[in-house]
Amino acid sequence: MRKLIIYLFLFSGLVPLGLRAEALQLQDKAPTRYVVVPGDTLWGISARFLKDPWKWPQIWGMNREEIENPHLIYPGDVIVLENDGGNPRLRVESQGAQGASATVRLEPGVRISDLGRAIPSIPLSAISPFLSRTRIVSQKVWNGAPKLISGENGNDVLGTGYVGYVTGLSGGAVTWSVYGKGRELADPDSGKPLGLEIDYLGEAKLVKPGNPAKIEITQSAKEIGMGAALLPVVEQTITHFVPHAPDKPINGRILPSDDKSEIAQNDAVILDVGSSDGVELGTVLAVDRAGRSVMEGDRNIQLPPRRVGLVMIFRVYDRVSYALVVQSERTIHAGDVVRTP
Repeated sequence: MRKLIIYLFLFSGLVPLGLRAEALQLQDKAPTRYVVVPGDTLWGISARFLKDPWKWPQIWGMNREEIENPHLIYPGDVIVLENDGGNPRLRVESQGAQGASATVRLEPGVRISDLGRAIPSIPLSAISPFLSRTRIVSQKVWNGAPKLISGENGNDVLGTGYVGYVTGLSGGAVTWSVYGKGRELADPDSGKPLGLEIDYLGEAKLVKPGNPAKIEITQSAKEIGMGAALLPVVEQTITHFVPHAPDKPINGRILPSDDKSEIAQNDAVILDVGSSDGVELGTVLAVDRAGRSVMEGDRNIQLPPRRVGLVMIFRVYDRVSYALVVQSERTIHAGDVVRTP
């Protein structure tokens, strides 16, 4: 079974150099004390204290050299706001009941170790389908992957317990993940391919090698049709997941979605920027909408862009990434610009 083991080490200060010189702005009614409760998230607590929640590590006085011992916050902990020589600082006054380390299963295929009851950065239920149900590969990888060509009894659709035949499966692993071909992602300006978003269908095991090889579907999340691809099982470990601004200027776009024309808070989006552009897990980007054009006499004047929200990246590929809308001031649309806040 495909396993994505996600360790959320919160507060491992990731403070970009560009943020260290900026003064922290507290919320007008920032509390002096706050008791963490079940259901809280790092982003939500950050927003109680800071106008710019992604600067949370800065208010704890951490930087990239202090990542070795990440701190966790638990329900029952008391967060205290203090003034340190004119600089606001937070500290934990008392520890809540942490409980034993536990494993929370959000849905098949996703296993999240929460290191006790430590609060996550963002709502895990909002992102778990994008950790387990989708994956982005190149067209070359898809074309070269083993393909399902037939069910044992001529079935066109397979489910759990069904047997089928696959071409291009030569030795190697015994267990495989099964995917259906999804949509092609392209740069909104140049049209250049960015990758293929594929859909998780289930799991399979090799029963008998050969060409075609015989497989058995051991788990099905959806109907598995002919042409489905078998790819190696991927185990992904996320070791740091902290909101922070990027170290350098980022300019990208929100790519179109198959099922949503309007995007709101806690919706996931896909961006046309990835690790090659300098984004990483926890990177926070502003979402801006281009200003409209207005006529003044015979002149066409372009109004400045408007801030419509913020997104936090939770899964990164080379040229694209998935992000969660953590703040939405207006409805967000595909084509909106994402950039360094």
